[in-house]
Amino acid sequence: MRIFGWLYDKAMHWSRHAHAPRYLAGLTFAESSFFPVPPDVMLAPMVLARRERAWYLATLTTGASVLGGLFGYLIGMYLYTQIGERVVEFYHAEEAFIEIHSWFEAYGIWVILVAGFTPIPYKLFTITAGILSMTLVPFLLFSLVGRGARFFLVAALIFWGGEPLERVIRKYIDLIGWVVLIVLVLLYLVYVR
Repeated sequence: MRIFGWLYDKAMHWSRHAHAPRYLAGLTFAESSFFPVPPDVMLAPMVLARRERAWYLATLTTGASVLGGLFGYLIGMYLYTQIGERVVEFYHAEEAFIEIHSWFEAYGIWVILVAGFTPIPYKLFTITAGILSMTLVPFLLFSLVGRGARFFLVAALIFWGGEPLERVIRKYIDLIGWVVLIVLVLLYLVYVR
């Protein structure tokens, strides 16, 4: 089944759209506070399509993620019972949420630095930081560094891979797509259930 090849072609087409950076910023903001789709799925093809804008796109993604993280923080601080609980329930992440809470108690704000690289949704970290009333300025700085490291790494890998990487992706996109889908399902079953 060649569904991922078709999706890849669509993603590359959309990544060249004039409003694509706005969509990337919106998706990234939402992902940091409540939305399930990670921004990497837009960032990677956008960098691949326009490599000269790699660092701008990584910066845009990082900034939108920090703002979205602030929104998640505010949800945790002021709207947990109205919104935050629903986000946790949506992900079936009650156990992960409790685990994140214990990580914050053990390691403090340092958890935010590594949160962007875990398979646990980042929004659970931002909401928990708000619930615990973590100090806001360090939260924002650590979000900037942690999320920035992730998005600049993605942009750098795609930037340096360039056209040879695009040819490999195009050739093996369906295999890559099915492997990623299987890994995501397994991660969901292991970490969220």
